[in-house]
Amino acid sequence: MTAARYHIEHETRYAYTARVSTSQHVAHLAPRVLPVQQVESHVLEVDPAPAQTSERDDYFGNRVHAFTILAPHQSMRAVSRSVVTVTPVSRELVPAASPAWEEVAADLVYRKGVALAAGAEFAHNSPFAAADPALAAFAAGSFVPGRPLLDAAMALMHRIHDEFTFDPSATSITTPVTRVLAERHGVCQDFAHLQISCLRSLGLAARYVSGYLLTDPPPGQPRLIGADASHAWLSVYCPTHGWVDLDPTNACLPGVRHITIGWGRDYGDVSPLRGLILGGAQHALEVAVSVTPV
Repeated sequence: MTAARYHIEHETRYAYTARVSTSQHVAHLAPRVLPVQQVESHVLEVDPAPAQTSERDDYFGNRVHAFTILAPHQSMRAVSRSVVTVTPVSRELVPAASPAWEEVAADLVYRKGVALAAGAEFAHNSPFAAADPALAAFAAGSFVPGRPLLDAAMALMHRIHDEFTFDPSATSITTPVTRVLAERHGVCQDFAHLQISCLRSLGLAARYVSGYLLTDPPPGQPRLIGADASHAWLSVYCPTHGWVDLDPTNACLPGVRHITIGWGRDYGDVSPLRGLILGGAQHALEVAVSVTPV
């Protein structure tokens, strides 16, 4: 597999039923610079024009844009445009060569006077991805005693893909992971939260990854679910391999067709655009994403 260069356009439109006097917004829309991902350009255009703008890196190292609109408005449009090159991962992943999952979980447990193991902060609950006995029981079907961590994590990824139905109408961001487990329907962020929560229920570390998928697949290959929209997957921490990405929506290891925006404990840490408005009453939201090869 060779490197791939993409142009990404992510447009968000808000239409309000009443006038908004002021608004403040935070955006996670800039692709992340990584060893396998080079960001050639990124620009964020906002209409109406903001009175104040700023950029910073958040706690997780993601690029964040903040802007304030002071002019009264009844609609708001934000367009993020990026050019990114993604290169293949050079290492060969051998899941069976990873340590037993119980050993990894034991190292992530807090011990007084002992430095926390790498990744330990992602083994704890977060608002959208918390441990639960039902999730631990579901994960146990893949995490049998002594099984290598990555082998078990990939088996769980395939089970989620095989046993759950992609259904955009079944859930919202407020849907609990336990309900997703019970009803076996959801979207990419649900399946990412589900596997993260399963791993945390076993004492393992996992983080949520926000990004995109290539819009048009190569000739002869199937179209991936989640194209033309923001996508989500997860990373599991393994001491011998570092962070390893898994995409349960498509049952694959993310590669050059996945573009990473950022990561955090769950969706709440890397939501594409959020904010506070004064006025506005009700609103309608439209999002359009295009990822095309350059």
